[in-house]
Amino acid sequence: MATALLADAHLGGPGGPATPLVAELAGLPGRAERLVLLGDLFQVWIGHRKFETADVVAVVEALERLRQRGLEVVYVEGNRDFFLAGSRYSRAFDVVAGEYAFVEGGRRYLAVHGDGLDDKDWKYRFWRRLSKSGPSRLAARAIPGPVARRIVHGTERALAQTNFKHKMRIPEEVVRTYATRRLAEGHDALLVGHFHEERRWSVPGGEVWLLEAWFRTRRLEWLGSR
Repeated sequence: MATALLADAHLGGPGGPATPLVAELAGLPGRAERLVLLGDLFQVWIGHRKFETADVVAVVEALERLRQRGLEVVYVEGNRDFFLAGSRYSRAFDVVAGEYAFVEGGRRYLAVHGDGLDDKDWKYRFWRRLSKSGPSRLAARAIPGPVARRIVHGTERALAQTNFKHKMRIPEEVVRTYATRRLAEGHDALLVGHFHEERRWSVPGGEVWLLEAWFRTRRLEWLGSR
Protein backbone atom coordinates (compact mmCIF):
# COMPACT_ATOMS: atom_id res chain seq x y z
CA MET A 1 0.00 0.00 0.00
CA ALA A 2 1.06 3.60 -0.49
CA THR A 3 0.63 7.18 0.64
CA ALA A 4 -1.24 9.60 -1.64
CA LEU A 5 -0.29 13.28 -1.55
CA LEU A 6 -2.39 16.29 -2.49
CA ALA A 7 -1.22 19.90 -2.39
CA ASP A 8 -2.93 23.15 -3.32
CA ALA A 9 -6.17 22.14 -5.00
CA HIS A 10 -7.56 25.67 -4.53
CA LEU A 11 -11.11 24.47 -5.17
CA GLY A 12 -13.45 27.36 -5.79
CA GLY A 13 -10.56 29.25 -7.34
CA PRO A 14 -8.17 28.03 -10.04
CA GLY A 15 -9.00 24.45 -9.03
CA GLY A 16 -12.60 24.89 -10.16
CA PRO A 17 -15.46 22.81 -8.73
CA ALA A 18 -14.91 19.84 -6.43
CA THR A 19 -16.47 17.12 -8.62
CA PRO A 20 -13.24 15.87 -10.32
CA LEU A 21 -11.37 15.70 -7.02
CA VAL A 22 -14.23 13.89 -5.28
CA ALA A 23 -14.16 11.29 -8.07
CA GLU A 24 -10.40 10.90 -7.71
CA LEU A 25 -10.68 10.42 -3.95
CA ALA A 26 -13.31 7.73 -4.44
CA GLY A 27 -10.69 5.60 -6.18
CA LEU A 28 -8.23 5.57 -3.27
CA PRO A 29 -9.53 2.63 -1.16
CA GLY A 30 -7.54 -0.45 -2.11
CA ARG A 31 -4.69 1.66 -3.53
CA ALA A 32 -3.59 3.75 -0.53
CA GLU A 33 -3.41 3.40 3.21
CA ARG A 34 -2.86 7.11 3.85
CA LEU A 35 -3.80 10.45 2.30
CA VAL A 36 -1.78 13.52 3.26
CA LEU A 37 -3.17 16.89 2.16
CA LEU A 38 -0.57 19.67 2.26
CA GLY A 39 -2.98 22.57 2.66
CA ASP A 40 -4.97 25.06 0.58
CA LEU A 41 -7.56 22.49 -0.40
CA PHE A 42 -9.97 25.37 -1.08
CA GLN A 43 -9.33 28.91 -2.24
CA VAL A 44 -10.25 29.92 1.31
CA TRP A 45 -11.41 27.45 3.96
CA ILE A 46 -12.68 28.72 7.32
CA GLY A 47 -13.77 26.26 9.95
CA HIS A 48 -17.29 27.56 10.55
CA ARG A 49 -20.62 26.62 8.98
CA LYS A 50 -21.49 30.18 7.90
CA PHE A 51 -18.65 29.99 5.35
CA GLU A 52 -19.64 26.53 4.07
CA THR A 53 -20.16 25.87 0.37
CA ALA A 54 -21.55 22.89 -1.52
CA ASP A 55 -17.98 22.00 -2.55
CA VAL A 56 -16.85 21.96 1.08
CA VAL A 57 -19.70 19.61 1.97
CA ALA A 58 -18.93 17.28 -0.96
CA VAL A 59 -15.21 17.04 -0.22
CA VAL A 60 -15.65 16.57 3.54
CA GLU A 61 -18.13 13.77 2.90
CA ALA A 62 -15.66 12.14 0.48
CA LEU A 63 -12.89 12.31 3.08
CA GLU A 64 -15.15 10.88 5.76
CA ARG A 65 -15.90 7.94 3.48
CA LEU A 66 -12.17 7.32 3.09
CA ARG A 67 -11.72 7.19 6.85
CA GLN A 68 -14.66 4.79 7.11
CA ARG A 69 -12.87 2.56 4.59
CA GLY A 70 -9.78 2.51 6.82
CA LEU A 71 -7.55 5.19 5.27
CA GLU A 72 -5.61 7.55 7.48
CA VAL A 73 -6.43 11.10 6.36
CA VAL A 74 -4.10 13.93 7.43
CA TYR A 75 -4.49 17.66 6.85
CA VAL A 76 -1.50 20.02 7.04
CA GLU A 77 -2.93 23.53 7.23
CA GLY A 78 -1.94 26.04 4.56
CA ASN A 79 -2.02 29.81 4.41
CA ARG A 80 -5.61 29.76 3.09
CA ASP A 81 -6.89 27.50 5.90
CA PHE A 82 -8.31 29.01 9.08
CA PHE A 83 -9.47 27.39 12.32
CA LEU A 84 -10.01 23.86 10.99
CA ALA A 85 -8.65 22.06 14.07
CA GLY A 86 -11.53 21.46 16.45
CA SER A 87 -14.09 22.64 13.89
CA ARG A 88 -17.03 20.71 12.43
CA TYR A 89 -14.70 19.59 9.63
CA SER A 90 -12.07 17.99 11.82
CA ARG A 91 -14.08 14.76 11.86
CA ALA A 92 -12.94 14.21 8.27
CA PHE A 93 -9.31 13.86 9.41
CA ASP A 94 -7.25 11.73 11.72
CA VAL A 95 -4.88 14.66 12.19
CA VAL A 96 -5.11 18.42 11.54
CA ALA A 97 -1.78 20.11 12.21
CA GLY A 98 0.81 22.57 10.98
CA GLU A 99 3.11 19.71 9.93
CA TYR A 100 3.08 15.92 9.91
CA ALA A 101 5.82 13.29 10.18
CA PHE A 102 5.29 9.74 8.93
CA VAL A 103 7.12 6.71 7.55
CA GLU A 104 6.50 5.23 4.11
CA GLY A 105 8.59 2.43 2.61
CA GLY A 106 11.15 2.75 5.39
CA ARG A 107 11.76 6.47 4.69
CA ARG A 108 10.95 9.17 7.23
CA TYR A 109 8.97 12.04 5.73
CA LEU A 110 8.02 15.45 7.10
CA ALA A 111 5.15 17.25 5.35
CA VAL A 112 4.69 21.03 5.65
CA HIS A 113 2.72 23.56 3.65
CA GLY A 114 5.67 25.88 3.08
CA ASP A 115 4.36 29.42 3.45
CA GLY A 116 6.31 30.27 6.61
CA LEU A 117 9.78 28.97 5.84
CA ASP A 118 11.62 32.29 5.75
CA ASP A 119 12.41 33.50 9.28
CA LYS A 120 13.40 36.89 7.83
CA ASP A 121 10.03 37.51 6.19
CA TRP A 122 8.69 39.05 9.39
CA LYS A 123 5.84 41.00 7.73
CA TYR A 124 4.26 37.84 6.37
CA ARG A 125 4.89 35.87 9.55
CA PHE A 126 3.19 38.63 11.59
CA TRP A 127 0.18 38.64 9.24
CA ARG A 128 -0.02 34.84 9.41
CA ARG A 129 0.08 34.80 13.21
CA LEU A 130 -2.55 37.54 13.46
CA SER A 131 -4.95 36.01 10.93
CA LYS A 132 -4.90 32.64 12.70
CA SER A 133 -5.00 33.95 16.26
CA GLY A 134 -7.62 33.31 18.93
CA PRO A 135 -9.17 36.80 18.63
CA SER A 136 -9.49 36.35 14.85
CA ARG A 137 -11.22 33.02 15.43
CA LEU A 138 -13.69 34.60 17.84
CA ALA A 139 -14.37 37.42 15.39
CA ALA A 140 -15.07 34.93 12.60
CA ARG A 141 -17.65 33.19 14.78
CA ALA A 142 -19.32 36.40 15.95
CA ILE A 143 -19.91 38.36 12.76
CA PRO A 144 -23.15 37.82 10.77
CA GLY A 145 -23.10 35.47 7.80
CA PRO A 146 -23.47 38.04 4.96
CA VAL A 147 -20.73 40.23 6.45
CA ALA A 148 -18.56 37.15 6.99
CA ARG A 149 -18.85 36.14 3.35
CA ARG A 150 -17.83 39.62 2.22
CA ILE A 151 -14.83 39.39 4.50
CA VAL A 152 -13.89 36.05 2.94
CA HIS A 153 -13.79 37.66 -0.49
CA GLY A 154 -11.66 40.47 0.92
CA THR A 155 -9.41 37.95 2.63
CA GLU A 156 -8.89 36.16 -0.66
CA ARG A 157 -7.73 39.38 -2.29
CA ALA A 158 -5.42 40.08 0.65
CA LEU A 159 -3.97 36.58 0.48
CA ALA A 160 -3.03 37.17 -3.13
CA GLN A 161 -0.63 39.88 -1.90
CA THR A 162 0.87 38.00 1.04
CA ASN A 163 4.18 36.18 0.72
CA PHE A 164 4.52 38.03 -2.60
CA LYS A 165 8.29 37.67 -2.68
CA HIS A 166 7.99 33.89 -2.59
CA LYS A 167 5.36 33.88 -5.32
CA MET A 168 7.52 35.83 -7.76
CA ARG A 169 10.11 33.05 -7.70
CA ILE A 170 10.73 29.94 -5.67
CA PRO A 171 13.20 30.91 -2.91
CA GLU A 172 15.49 27.94 -3.40
CA GLU A 173 18.12 29.05 -0.88
CA VAL A 174 15.48 29.60 1.82
CA VAL A 175 13.88 26.20 1.16
CA ARG A 176 17.23 24.40 1.13
CA THR A 177 18.28 26.02 4.42
CA TYR A 178 14.97 25.15 6.06
CA ALA A 179 15.06 21.59 4.71
CA THR A 180 18.60 20.98 5.95
CA ARG A 181 17.64 22.13 9.44
CA ARG A 182 14.46 20.04 9.60
CA LEU A 183 16.02 16.88 8.16
CA ALA A 184 18.67 17.05 10.88
CA GLU A 185 15.84 16.48 13.37
CA GLY A 186 15.49 12.91 12.13
CA HIS A 187 13.77 12.95 8.74
CA ASP A 188 14.91 11.67 5.36
CA ALA A 189 12.78 13.85 3.09
CA LEU A 190 10.81 17.10 3.34
CA LEU A 191 7.52 17.43 1.43
CA VAL A 192 6.44 20.99 0.66
CA GLY A 193 3.35 22.53 -0.97
CA HIS A 194 2.51 26.22 -1.46
CA PHE A 195 4.83 27.04 -4.36
CA HIS A 196 2.67 25.26 -6.97
CA GLU A 197 5.64 24.13 -9.08
CA GLU A 198 7.48 20.83 -8.70
CA ARG A 199 11.12 20.87 -7.66
CA ARG A 200 13.35 18.13 -6.21
CA TRP A 201 16.67 18.94 -4.61
CA SER A 202 19.23 16.94 -2.71
CA VAL A 203 20.23 18.64 0.53
CA PRO A 204 22.47 17.59 3.43
CA GLY A 205 20.70 14.73 5.20
CA GLY A 206 18.26 13.83 2.41
CA GLU A 207 16.05 15.54 -0.13
CA VAL A 208 13.28 18.11 -0.48
CA TRP A 209 10.31 17.70 -2.79
CA LEU A 210 8.15 20.69 -3.73
CA LEU A 211 4.86 19.29 -5.00
CA GLU A 212 3.13 20.74 -8.02
CA ALA A 213 -0.34 22.12 -7.32
CA TRP A 214 -3.28 19.80 -7.93
CA PHE A 215 -5.11 22.61 -9.70
CA ARG A 216 -2.42 22.38 -12.40
CA THR A 217 -1.99 18.60 -12.69
CA ARG A 218 -5.43 17.32 -11.60
CA ARG A 219 -3.72 14.26 -10.13
CA LEU A 220 -2.52 12.93 -6.80
CA GLU A 221 1.16 12.26 -6.14
CA TRP A 222 2.33 9.00 -4.61
CA LEU A 223 4.88 7.54 -2.22
CA GLY A 224 5.41 3.77 -2.18
CA SER A 225 3.89 1.07 -4.35
CA ARG A 226 0.22 1.19 -5.35
